[in-house]
Amino acid sequence: DGLPKKAHYRKFAVRSLDGQDDFAAMAEVISRRFSRLEAGPGSDDWDEGFVATPNLVVIDGGKGQLSAALAAMQTFDLPRVAVIALAKKEEEVFVPGEPRAIVLSRHNPGLQLLQRVRDEAHRFALGFHRQRREARGFESIFDRLRGVGPTRRRAILNHFGSPEAFLAASQEELEGIPGVPAKTGRDIYAQLHKAGRG
Repeated sequence: DGLPKKAHYRKFAVRSLDGQDDFAAMAEVISRRFSRLEAGPGSDDWDEGFVATPNLVVIDGGKGQLSAALAAMQTFDLPRVAVIALAKKEEEVFVPGEPRAIVLSRHNPGLQLLQRVRDEAHRFALGFHRQRREARGFESIFDRLRGVGPTRRRAILNHFGSPEAFLAASQEELEGIPGVPAKTGRDIYAQLHKAGRG
């Protein structure tokens, strides 16, 4: 009925790139997604969200991203799977083998469904990127704090939820973190304020 199956949403952290390369990132994610089809129950790679072969793969981008995805998919023995790309700027739909984009009316229900899928994927991905950025922010903050190891980092992250909330915490709030001794909370407060972060 055109509703998302959120239990099957999956995130892929791109591993193989040092810089920004949309095409290589697309190829990596597509390869990792379809390699999971071959994993059966009991395998380390088995995932219920990847059991079914999709009828349609929608790529976010234009001809280049579509080509990268198609090249990655060719390495797998897939039954017929339709692949398209949706370019946001003009909302053009690219299909394999067609030199020109398909431009659908803004009122076309098919285009509206594709836009909803794309926008939901963006929303989900942005949340993932925000979590990773916050985790990196916490790591860099904690690298300079004495008396805070991995267990206390987790306790602080669970308690405050974001680097901004942690940095804005009062001494009393830092002393009251579950799983962290009050003395350590006072020491953290003193270190943050000595460094000019408070």
